Amino acid sequence: MRTPVLAGNWKMYKSAHEASAFLNELVPLVRDSRHREVVVCPPFVALPAAVSAARGSGIDVGAQDVFWLKEGAYTGEISAPMLLAIGCQWVIIGHSERREYFGETDETVFKKTVAAIESGLKPIVCVGERLEEREAGQTEDVLAAQFEGGLARLAPDQMARIVIAYEPVWAIGTGRTATPEMASAAHKFIRTQVHKSFGAEIADTCRILYGGSVKPDNIAALMAQDDIDGALVGGASLDAKSFASIVHYA
Repeated sequence: MRTPVLAGNWKMYKSAHEASAFLNELVPLVRDSRHREVVVCPPFVALPAAVSAARGSGIDVGAQDVFWLKEGAYTGEISAPMLLAIGCQWVIIGHSERREYFGETDETVFKKTVAAIESGLKPIVCVGERLEEREAGQTEDVLAAQFEGGLARLAPDQMARIVIAYEPVWAIGTGRTATPEMASAAHKFIRTQVHKSFGAEIADTCRILYGGSVKPDNIAALMAQDDIDGALVGGASLDAKSFASIVHYA
């Protein structure tokens, strides 16, 4: 049995004060959420406030990015040990917006994933195709290339410690959502890639999340699919009641 993960990616929203207020509202709403992991990923400046507000609640806190070196002359970057030191437990790596706007590549995704694992953070590593790639019938080719470049090079014990998020880029922030069947097919393909590179045991236990306009009204249908193990939620995670509804999908 794979424990579901429901993770909220706040992107560039919420100050430290707003993060505290959000968690003060969310904590009692999800207190009874058993057999699933709940994660919120605020902006860097709100992380300490979120960690403080979530302490003892069972809600984990993650960052939205990380650098691959521990320290150095890298203005503006944040290392995995720094995140761990303030109480972060998770980190999102390779989100499509990082790839599109900030030059993330499969190589940087690989290096950041290794750095996160070595420091004790739990990575949520993102993969997904753009609209023109899906319309050209290239979804599996894109997913295979991203997997080979960013994940297949991990050692088996490293692979066993990550979570994958499938996020069709055309469905992020657009209101368009892959049907449960479309999402399930992509998740099954990704799990096949894990099986080819790492064997049945790691493939069977690897958790694969869906990300792309997840909302309270579509989460249950998505989670009913065998290969979908949770969600990486964007806009719907910015409202405590909305996110709580997603956490309590069934």
